[in-house]
Amino acid sequence: MDGQNINSSAMAVGGGCPFTGSNAKAEATKAKCPFDNTPADFDMFEGPYQVDPAEALRWSRDREPVFYSPKLGYWIVSRYEDVKAVFRNNDVFSPSIALEKMTPNSPEANAVLEKYDYGMNRTLVNEDEPAHMERRRVLLHSFLPEELAHHEEMVRKVTRQYVDRFVDRGEVDLVEDMLWEVPLIIALNFLGVPEEDMDRLREYSIAHTVNTWGRPTLDEQIGVAEAVGKFWQFSGEVLEKMRKNPNGHGWMDYSIRKQKELPEVVTDSYLHSMMMAGIVAAHETTANASANAFKLLLENRALWESICANPALIPNAIEECLRFSGSFVAWRRRAIKPAVVGGVDIPEGAKLLIVMASANHDERHFENPDELDIYRDNTTDHLTFGYGSHQCLGKNLARMEMRIFFEELTKRLPHMELVPNQKFEYLPNTSVRGPDNLWVRWDPSKNPERTNPEILGSRYPIKIGPPSKQDLSREMRVETLERIGENILAVTLKDPNGNALPRWNAGSHIDFEVGDFSRKYSLCGEAGDNSTLKVAILREDNGRGGSLHIHQTLREGMSVRIRGPKNHFRLNETHDDYVLIAGGIGITPIIAMADRLKSLGKPYQVHYAGRVRANMAMVGRLMRDHGAVTSLYAGDEGQSLDLAATVAGIGAQTHIYSCGPESLLNALQDLMEPIADRLHIEHFSAVATGLDPENETAFEVELADSERTLTVAANETLLDALEAAGIDIQSDCREGLCGSCEVRVLDGEADHRDKAMSATEHATSDRLMSCCSRAKKGSRLVLAL
Repeated sequence: MDGQNINSSAMAVGGGCPFTGSNAKAEATKAKCPFDNTPADFDMFEGPYQVDPAEALRWSRDREPVFYSPKLGYWIVSRYEDVKAVFRNNDVFSPSIALEKMTPNSPEANAVLEKYDYGMNRTLVNEDEPAHMERRRVLLHSFLPEELAHHEEMVRKVTRQYVDRFVDRGEVDLVEDMLWEVPLIIALNFLGVPEEDMDRLREYSIAHTVNTWGRPTLDEQIGVAEAVGKFWQFSGEVLEKMRKNPNGHGWMDYSIRKQKELPEVVTDSYLHSMMMAGIVAAHETTANASANAFKLLLENRALWESICANPALIPNAIEECLRFSGSFVAWRRRAIKPAVVGGVDIPEGAKLLIVMASANHDERHFENPDELDIYRDNTTDHLTFGYGSHQCLGKNLARMEMRIFFEELTKRLPHMELVPNQKFEYLPNTSVRGPDNLWVRWDPSKNPERTNPEILGSRYPIKIGPPSKQDLSREMRVETLERIGENILAVTLKDPNGNALPRWNAGSHIDFEVGDFSRKYSLCGEAGDNSTLKVAILREDNGRGGSLHIHQTLREGMSVRIRGPKNHFRLNETHDDYVLIAGGIGITPIIAMADRLKSLGKPYQVHYAGRVRANMAMVGRLMRDHGAVTSLYAGDEGQSLDLAATVAGIGAQTHIYSCGPESLLNALQDLMEPIADRLHIEHFSAVATGLDPENETAFEVELADSERTLTVAANETLLDALEAAGIDIQSDCREGLCGSCEVRVLDGEADHRDKAMSATEHATSDRLMSCCSRAKKGSRLVLAL
């Protein structure tokens, strides 16, 4: 059945199940249609969705993550994992309708398009397999990091020229005077198109957006069709000019050369369609994303001042803006066979609108998703660029442009601010979002370059690809120091400007940076306190030197840097019963878990063991807040924790969370091997993961979602190879400890070298840690990337 029938049926039954045919009743029961008044009334062209798409779908994420919209004729998908699953599965969810008009043309508008021989064909965006990946592989070269690096000087030059035009003016519309035109020039340069007819191209690209994702009136359709037809005609003329001398570095030059080698893959009609689509894709998305990002950071003045003071924060700040308010809100897919999304049966032929803006605010994946946090460690998980084999090819070009825009303006106009009381307007449509205008102002007499012209020659090194986690350090002040054991120092940290700190949850830690040392310490402060962060640090005289340095050098009032908070030891709050086991300094995450479970009213027990009572941290607070359910075992008092008896006594639904020395954790793993899924542990020390190229072997990995094959050399990690290929993947410790770089294994034997998973999980081998694990000798891995 097609989308037309689905829509007609839904409208006919007044909000009933969108199925037709003789077996409609049975199909409706099977589909568990999620209809109520909210889905029936939901309108993407008016009201809350046009104001804030993520907020408009909060009710959906909470109650009905997959629902049918009768007004739109689409199934709406709002949660992170569901959106990602649809992106991943091209065999079921076809992208063929990605550029289909939301509002069908009138006969008059179609006649206008015919006048211009308009024949927009499939592109990389809306092409099915196997044709899509065949062409994508052929045309990928220009988007590789090493190729994109050649464009950096051009981007810097154009950006500076435009800033020069208004830097002494004192007030400007950033969209009108920079953020619309500069991405267009860069797009034309990248494609290899001559820099001309800019006004026409601007008019055309807006028309293309309205034509595809908007809801123009019948009268407006005529004007839109005229502009789209001229855009088609113009792009064809430019393409013919380029054919005469396709020797440049532009992507279209490269594509024309590839056509001579592979004419059956890169056809004439395909080149013309990509010429037009490429201008829009490379221009409009970056322009809107940049405007959204500047608006967000200027509205959050403390964050703007942070990136002005530390340009190393710019890449992650941009990524967080892309998550929080990206330029591309939603994509569309058609189900080419029956499927299940989020527990809801989707019929064959159904149209889906997968809303990345909503997924990017899903609290099931992002902690505190409605907070703009430029230090967020997993912000590159956002789906603004899509995911899988259809992920945006130009994502790293857009990242480079935006980083240079922000570097130039934070350097030259750090005192810039939004003009007060301005009204922000957006082009009404389902999928593309950015303000039409963005007025800013400043005092030209305070421009830093007037007193320090040398800043004009300064630049921050651009890394092509996702931001580096090592740059996400936050300045903090040591508020208090307290001895809470013979060798344990409690450290309370505060923002030097008194700003509120990100909320954190049980199991979270920070990377504490003092001198040349960076060490991970679990947070153990009072729940709900967002003004300070507290850690407890055990001095290890025979350790690697970090804790000793901290104990010897840290002073109240001192400035330090941290990264995080982040959580790789998350407490699952849905279990029925809990046993918390801590050894030594491992009490720090465990006491935070006890605090949380107590607040939830969940049943739990705490077992805390240490060699010497005087060096067991936070015993006083533990007994004060959790004494009724806590058992203490001090070795110097002749007490010991009987792990075997403790494990034997747990209930059938009890889960154990433990942190402490390796001997404790290894013993627990052995005891709970038959029920390993109920044991959750956090290690203190990392496994040795350094490569020895003489003893390593190269291996192949197939990326199933991206439909690519990579070779991992003997002298590089799998994570290195993925990053070099432009695959965005989370990573943190790069030592096999934190679990953030986990990748799902679909086939092949993995050589596990991490400490993030249990022995049972290693035996199952359905996932690996890409920073250290490899393929077993002679094996080839297939990964869900």
